[in-house]
Amino acid sequence: MKRVVIGLSGGVDSSVAAYLLKQQGYDVVGLFMINWHDTTGTLEGDCPWHDDRLFAELVARRLDIPLHVTDLSAEYRRRVVDYMFSEYERGRTPNPDVLCNREIKFDVFMKEAFRLGADYVATGHYCRKAEEVRADGGTTWRLLAGSDPGKDQSYFLCQLSQEQLRPALFPVGGLLKPEVRRIAAEQGLATAKRKDSQGICFVGKVDLPLFLQQKLAARRGNVHEIRAEWPKYAGRPTPPAPGTEPTTEQLAALAEPWHYTVRDGKKIGEHNGAHFYTIGQRKGLGIGGRRESLFILATDVEQNVIYVGEGDAHPGLYRHALHIRPEEMHWVNPTRELAPGRSGRFRVRIRYRQPLQDATLYVRDEGGFILFAAGHHPGPVRRLVRRRGARRLGRHRPISAHGFSTSFPQHEVPHRNRTLQPRHRHRLHEPDAGPRFVLCRAHSGPARTGEIPHRGQPYGRTLQPSLHRLHARPAAARRGGRSPP
Repeated sequence: MKRVVIGLSGGVDSSVAAYLLKQQGYDVVGLFMINWHDTTGTLEGDCPWHDDRLFAELVARRLDIPLHVTDLSAEYRRRVVDYMFSEYERGRTPNPDVLCNREIKFDVFMKEAFRLGADYVATGHYCRKAEEVRADGGTTWRLLAGSDPGKDQSYFLCQLSQEQLRPALFPVGGLLKPEVRRIAAEQGLATAKRKDSQGICFVGKVDLPLFLQQKLAARRGNVHEIRAEWPKYAGRPTPPAPGTEPTTEQLAALAEPWHYTVRDGKKIGEHNGAHFYTIGQRKGLGIGGRRESLFILATDVEQNVIYVGEGDAHPGLYRHALHIRPEEMHWVNPTRELAPGRSGRFRVRIRYRQPLQDATLYVRDEGGFILFAAGHHPGPVRRLVRRRGARRLGRHRPISAHGFSTSFPQHEVPHRNRTLQPRHRHRLHEPDAGPRFVLCRAHSGPARTGEIPHRGQPYGRTLQPSLHRLHARPAAARRGGRSPP
């Protein structure tokens, strides 16, 4: 009998996943992770691990399976939280959930599971996996979108490698959320009506500025407004005509971010630290008296300046293309990789749950360029994920806000008849039918551009590079800071 070690988190999804595995005849063993002890900056009542463990124990007892507990907090702090602080300090917005999956759940946790004799490792993620036999007889594992379009979490697994996918099982990936809750209720599982966790992976909801101030000091700085009539906007390059192959120079120009100085705008207020804010953010500035909301166009953490523009149609929020550095390209399915000089049309997503949009990926020696189709509204960008059908093809690490950086350059994707600037990472994703490129957001919050570390950083490994993010409209930020991914 094959043994499956499942990560029992104390939530309904992993609980039902454990039940389904047992029904399928596996030797199921539960493993609960303790990843965070500090409560600084967390909002009271948001999924403390003590409660999670209690629910996991109740479920294990109900299913009559053993439950082990492992403390991975030291690795979580080093690989996820410390990296998160360093990215915010540099003006970039990381995605702790993506990092947590790559570095903890499918790395450290997986190794713990193997020590318990696991043949497979299961989680409660809403995604699917399929086997593809290559011409040489080898096997490639495809990461597929979950059957529930509203809960699909393949976006957060964009940085997984073939080695990590091989032993992974996703029992609830083919179910809808209501079905999962129904099964939990029918089986008398204590988690049947428990709310889904939110906020930072294993930390929960936080007051982000307060959480970040554990290591990042507040610094008073100025907020400068850039008018929509800024002369350089008029010189923005235009995309090539449909059916025309763009040159590398044209693509680079379309993906180039806007660069501002304090002389380009007018001071309209102050802030408590540029590193607490994110591109595309519209809440938390404390500046009112406007007909339309102010959106953050760029942040300069070195000069501690925030640049804003009024209205969601501001030209500084849009861009036609984004650039992906060669070392930041990652293909979850390596058999779909495009060589330099090749291009492919895909359906692209730039943030979690955002509708897929039409785009073309051009691969050059200088890296990849994503050119969005005119008239599409991708929405806020986080991570870039490319899809064909329902399969995730891969992802790329954001550069200066999604293949970009803030100190990274900003990139845009089409929004209505314009393009929005992307945020931090992106990933390549492949669905089952028809090419899709999904921009997976690695960070949370509104439109922003930024970079996400590739898998080899900062831990000295070369697993998978991070993705870019694109953002069209900012998400609500908490208490004057960036909203957690």
